[in-house]
Amino acid sequence: MKLLDVYVGKTVLFSVLAVFLVVGGLDVVFGFIAELDRLENDYQTKQALIYTLYTIPRRLYLLIPVCALIGCLVGLGALASNSELTVMRASGISVPRIVMYATKPLILIVGVGLLMAQFVVPQMEQFAQSERAMQQNGGKALSARHGSWYREGDQFIHVTAIQPNGVMFGVARFDYDATGKLISSDYSEKAIFQGDHWVLQEVKRTLLFDKETQQDESTTIKWETSITPDMLSIIVLRPDYLSITGLYEYSSYLSQQGIDSAPYYFAFWKKVFQPFATVVMVFIAVSFIFGPLRSVTLGQRITAGIVTGLSFNYIQDILGNVSVVFHASPLLAAIIPILVCLVFGVTMLRKA
Repeated sequence: MKLLDVYVGKTVLFSVLAVFLVVGGLDVVFGFIAELDRLENDYQTKQALIYTLYTIPRRLYLLIPVCALIGCLVGLGALASNSELTVMRASGISVPRIVMYATKPLILIVGVGLLMAQFVVPQMEQFAQSERAMQQNGGKALSARHGSWYREGDQFIHVTAIQPNGVMFGVARFDYDATGKLISSDYSEKAIFQGDHWVLQEVKRTLLFDKETQQDESTTIKWETSITPDMLSIIVLRPDYLSITGLYEYSSYLSQQGIDSAPYYFAFWKKVFQPFATVVMVFIAVSFIFGPLRSVTLGQRITAGIVTGLSFNYIQDILGNVSVVFHASPLLAAIIPILVCLVFGVTMLRKA
C-alpha cells in the first residue's frame, strides 16, 4: 500500500509541476505582452520584462487550483490509460483511498502557495508596482494617472508609489471641512516614515478661502497620522495581491472609516478557502477519471480541466462582484462555488 501511495503521489506531483511549468509560462508570456501596451517614458521593454518577472510568484499562486485540477487529470489519466487504476480497484483499493493518494502531494504545493501568498507575493508586487509607477512617470513623482487613493477622516490622500522601506513618492493631500468643502491641499515630492510620523519633503501647500487662495512652500513638514508603511503597502495593491493578514487588517480599517470593505473581505475569504478549493479540484479530477473521462485522449482531459477550472474561477469572481453590488455576504460568495464543486465531485465518486 505504501508503495502505491508513493507511486500515485509522485505521478500526480510531477504532472501538476509540469502543468505549472506550461500554464505558468504561458501566463508570464501573455503578461509580458500585455505590459508592452503600457510602455511610456522610462518604462520600456527591459523594464516591462523585469516587472513581469517580479509578478511570477503571484501568477503561480493564483494558478494553484486550476493547475492542480489539470495535473491530476493528466497524472491519473495516464494511470487509467495504462489500466493501472483498474488493477488498483481490482486489488481492493477504494476510490476514496486513491483520492487520498492524489491529495497528499498537493498538500505540499498548497503549503508553499500559502507561504508565498503571505510573505513573498505582497512584497514583490509592491516593489514591482512602485518601480513601474515611477518609471512610467519619467521620474516625476506627482501624477494622478498612477498610484492609489485612500481616506482618513476628512482628509483624502493620493500616493503615486510607495517602496517597502517606508518611502512614498508623489503625495497629494486634500482636506475638507464638515460640510464637504475643500479647505486646503498640499503636494509633496517625497515622504519618509520616521518612527511614528511622516516627514513630507518639498511641500507645496494651498489654502482656500472664500475669496482668495494662499500658497506657500516648505522644505519639510511633519505629518502625524495613523497610516503606517505597512498599511500603505496594502492600499496600493489590488486585493488579490495582498497577504491574508493584510487583507483582514485593511478590511477592518475600511470598516472603521465607514468605507465599503466588501471587495477586500471577499478576497480574504477567497484566499482562506483556496486550499479547500484545491482539494475539491482533486475530487473532481478523480470523479472525471472514473467517470466520463475514463477512456478519452489526453487532449480531451486537458480541455475538460481548463474549462472546469476557468468556470470555477469565473463563477467565484462573479459571485464576489454580486456580493459587493448587492451587499451580500463575501463569505458565502467565496464558499458557495467550492461547496457546489464538492457536492458534484462526491456525487460523481459515489457513482464510480
